[in-house]
Amino acid sequence: MPLLRLLALLLLPLLCAQAFAQAPTPPTASELRGRLAALAERKLPEAEQRAAQQALEQALASLAQAEDLRAQREALRATVAAAPQRTREARAELARLRQENPKADLRFDWVPYDRISAHLKRAVIAAEDAKFTEHEGVDWDAIEKAWERNLVRGRVSHGGSTITMQLAKNLFLSGERSYLRKGQELVITYMIEAVMSKRRILEIYLNVAEWGTGVFGAEAGARHHFGVPAARLGPGQAARMAAMLPRPRYYDANPGSAALARRSAFVARWMGSIDPP
Repeated sequence: MPLLRLLALLLLPLLCAQAFAQAPTPPTASELRGRLAALAERKLPEAEQRAAQQALEQALASLAQAEDLRAQREALRATVAAAPQRTREARAELARLRQENPKADLRFDWVPYDRISAHLKRAVIAAEDAKFTEHEGVDWDAIEKAWERNLVRGRVSHGGSTITMQLAKNLFLSGERSYLRKGQELVITYMIEAVMSKRRILEIYLNVAEWGTGVFGAEAGARHHFGVPAARLGPGQAARMAAMLPRPRYYDANPGSAALARRSAFVARWMGSIDPP
């Protein structure tokens, strides 16, 4: 079993127990380090052992965030039935815009799932999470590949995030890149998958995703970039919008980007094989 997945199996149940307040006596740091010592008996390569130690220390730190996770759990329960208005990410962007213009506001219009083009649903899944309907919130293969790239680079530059993980970040977490934040993201991801259907997860994601400077949600994005409602997006338009998701503000300011054109073509080529929920 790959190292990262093994660590997750050890740590995620503990984190989730804290988040749902099911553990009357939380495990101590020394108890968790004992689990790492057991891993050492597997004679892992030195580099992997150091990486495991770092991951464990970050996960241990996330245990201190239990109270915040409990608050997020209550917010999540409310989100199941409600239409989120402004995510943490959107509020941060609004604050940034108002530093330059006190009257600035966001463009955002919530639309139900049935009023979002099926082309956009296919395109977003193809671009961001091809296994969205198959996994339970986490694509371990993608995370392990991101982990390997980060070890080579010596910093967290790739996250391997699924749509559900991105939604967890957009709703509740900062944009910080660290293993601590990734641990929190994993816990909230499993919470989301436990209480929401895939259809509901995708509906919320499409309505809160950023599609340009101050532009949030599929409806505002479609009108901003193409002058049409989200329901009327064609395949090419949908592919282009999905291709913008990794860097929406940059591509909003640089619509002629060659990278955007290449990514759009890639999405258009694969989106036809996607069957959205």
